[in-house]
This record gives sequence, C-alpha cells and structure tokens, in this order.
Amino acid sequence: MCHLSAADRALPLLEGAYACFVDALGWRSTGLSYNDDYNADGPWTKLNVYSVDSLPGAAGVMRSDAATGMAWLEVANPHLATSVTVHEFGHGLHYHQQTWVHQGRTGAWWETLANWVSDTFLTSPLCAAARSANGQATPSTSEINVVKTIGDSFQVIVDGTAGSGNYYQAWPFFTYITNNPDGFAGLGRDVMRQLMVRYSPNSNETPLHTLQRVSTGASVAKIVGKYWARMAYLDIGHQQAQSVFFSQRGHVNFANVDSAGTGNYRVKSDRRPRYMGASVIPLKNPSGTVSVKITTSGQLTSHLVVRNTGSGAVRYIELVNGAGSVSVAGGEEASLVVANTPANLVLFDPFALSDEVNTGVDYSFTLSGATA
Repeated sequence: MCHLSAADRALPLLEGAYACFVDALGWRSTGLSYNDDYNADGPWTKLNVYSVDSLPGAAGVMRSDAATGMAWLEVANPHLATSVTVHEFGHGLHYHQQTWVHQGRTGAWWETLANWVSDTFLTSPLCAAARSANGQATPSTSEINVVKTIGDSFQVIVDGTAGSGNYYQAWPFFTYITNNPDGFAGLGRDVMRQLMVRYSPNSNETPLHTLQRVSTGASVAKIVGKYWARMAYLDIGHQQAQSVFFSQRGHVNFANVDSAGTGNYRVKSDRRPRYMGASVIPLKNPSGTVSVKITTSGQLTSHLVVRNTGSGAVRYIELVNGAGSVSVAGGEEASLVVANTPANLVLFDPFALSDEVNTGVDYSFTLSGATA
C-alpha cells in the first residue's frame, strides 16, 4: 500500500481550493502579483507553501513579500493535510484580491473570510466539482462552532477582542449571504468576491459598508436581521452545519432574558445585543397563537421563527414596530430572535471596539402563548 506524504495529501486541497475559487468562482488568481494592475496577462507565479516543524502559537500563517507582491504560506507539518492549509490558502487568496490589504477596519474580518473559504471548499455544493476532481470527499459535518456563534450571538457581528471575540467563528454570515436563501438582490454565489471588487479603494470602510452597495435591494439591517432569524435553527442552506446545530444545541447558552413578572421579560444586561448582534430566544411550550410586543429605544429587526420538527420547514414572521403573532401547531417549535440593526452603519475596528458598537441595546417584551 502506498503511503502518501503530508505534502502529497495537501496538494489536492490547494489545487481544489484554487479550482473552486479562481477557476469556478472567478476570484483573482493567487498567481498574479499584488502589484500587478492588470489581471489577465500575467506573469504567473506559483504560490509557495512551506511545511515547517512548528510555528509559535499557530498551526499556519500567511506571509507576503511586498517587492514581488506574492503571498506565501507556512503550515506546521502535523496540520499540512488538514483544513488549516485551506484556511491559510484563503488568506493568500484574500491578499491577492488586493482591496482589503492595509485597511485596518477589515483586519479581523480576514480570519472570518479564511474560515469561510475553508468551510466552503470542504462542504459547499459550490465547490463540489473541484472537490471531486481533486479526490476530496464531502464531509457530513462542518467546523462551525455553534456554542460560540449562537451562544454569544449578542456580540458585535465580527469581534476581534483577544480571548473573547468571535472573528474566527463569525463566518456563517458569509455563508448566508452566499447561499442567499432569501433571494436578496445582489447577494448570492458571487457576493464575497464582490465585497473585494466593490470595496472602496483605500477607504478603510467596513465590509458591511461595501455590502450595503453590493446589496441592491435589502438594507444591511434587513440582511443581518434575517441572518440571525435563520440562525435560530441554522437554516442558511448549509446541511452539515445544521446537523452540527441539532446535535449540539443542548450545549448552547440561550439564557438571554430574565422574567420580569408573568408574561414580561427583559434582556439580561450582559447579553444585550451589540452592533449587528442578536438574541436568539427559544420559546417554551408554544401553543396556539403566540404574540409578542417589544419595547426598546434601539433599532431592532425581530422575527418570530417557527419550525416543523417533522419536515424541518421553517417560517419567519418579521415583527412590525416590535409586535407580531404567529400560530404554532403541534409538532412545531418556536423562537424569538431580536437583532440590533441600526440603519446607519458604523465605521468600527473589530480589534478596538468603540463604545458605540460594543454597548448593547436594552429591550423588554411581553409574550403570550408561550414562555421564554
């Protein structure tokens, strides 16, 4: 039996990721210099990948050479034939798109994007042909961390705070806007590339500002509000991630509100949703008509979400002025999802969160037909 080296096993991951993102999805090639303004005529250079014995505090790292405009990857040998290599390739790919480089407010989003590249290559139908051509089976699971992404959903949508942030785990938002299950104009399979192409050069804007231009229909507030509503049952068009959710949701912290008397609730002060974050609140014993009325001084996008536990079908009812109701039948479960979605986007650096984005919004609500 032939035992392939780690390098031989890593190469199909790299070739497959290139085939998916560059050949199939049309991203700028990692073979073109960052310094090259012309994107079709070369010269073409191979992306160098180095296997190293170890890296201080990391499994892999992307580096770049300013003179040649080329990225290169270093991966610790034990991780060479794993998703770490695809994650680092994601950084290299990102660097060669040019526009997010040296833009401080995008900094933390680089990790979000690299994990999205890795998960998309490994699991998404978008990369199925590239996987197949390079001998990669499609896994039945995903590296999604639901305990963090949903359990700490109150955090700023991308939070780069050392030790507590979510910037490695926030990538399902990118999966949502790519799969675009709500059919928002301007979103879909090309949206992440468009966040590179349409980034305002040297503006130091946030990717949400770019998204507001790329989205030709819905506001970012509406997109983020619906994203969090769909995260109540991981209904973002990602079958493997949803499987992880249902196997692990018993470990997710959903304790977002306190009772304030019969039928009255208030968000816990330390779990108030921050900028573009949310509260995901499973409802207990929903039956018949479930009605809610939210009181807040903030700008919220809120939904009642009802899932048929047999068929898996999910219904979404957006609250109007904080109020709404839905009929819940036997065999259905329900959640209330409250997202902090200010209409005016904020210029923020996830590595140095301002009070404006890191102060949660207070709200309370009345609820009938269920308890929270």
